[in-house]
Amino acid sequence: MMPEKRLPVMRVSSGDLARRALVVGDPARAEAASRLLQEARKVGENREYHTYSGIYGDQWVTICSHGVGAAGASICFSELMQGGVRTLIRAGTCGALVKEIEDGSLVIANGAIRSDGTTDQLIPLEYPAIADADVTRALETAALKAGCSFHKGIVLSQAHFYPGLLPGKLGMWMRAGAVGVEMELAALLVIASLNGARAGGILTSDGNLARHGISMESYTPDRDVVREGIQTMLQVALEALTQMPD
Repeated sequence: MMPEKRLPVMRVSSGDLARRALVVGDPARAEAASRLLQEARKVGENREYHTYSGIYGDQWVTICSHGVGAAGASICFSELMQGGVRTLIRAGTCGALVKEIEDGSLVIANGAIRSDGTTDQLIPLEYPAIADADVTRALETAALKAGCSFHKGIVLSQAHFYPGLLPGKLGMWMRAGAVGVEMELAALLVIASLNGARAGGILTSDGNLARHGISMESYTPDRDVVREGIQTMLQVALEALTQMPD
């Protein structure tokens, strides 16, 4: 049994962490997900890292927010694994890169393109960001059990949100078959793999870049269809997290 330790940035005791964790960007989303647990309690709060533990089904699980961007999120992922977490699922939002993906739809990622701006500082880019097969299978099973359709494929994890003056590469990644764009999943998959843990990701589309272009002027994620998709995603992710064998 691992000795208990205090995680320095998240300010959580390893004894308060489960071996399975759901990670989300927004602290408010972590709180919302914690309301799906029984006996949930907040076990840590520092900066963007808000951590809860409780019971879902018959499993003890942890929920933690990691903030926006791979650099900060990688602290969360690394410390969770230092604290004994061995299975992680990221539940977040993405911009759809396929015209057929409707707003509020679920996307299950089987891998990520490493444009996150962080993992190239950890290991060369030749190292792939691949979702664990058991985690991906559990997400698919949980989605089907809930009666949800979903899309599946490689997502782009990029370091920036708003475009700047340099030409972007979204068109190239769309032609290569990427189904969505977000910011943190590649970091999770790489760090999990380097630490012998298993990880995967499920996302809710909050806009379609393939239909509406890369301009962010019309980006309006605060809509009922997106909120409903996020709620479904959290339930599917927790179901998948707790149904996998150790």
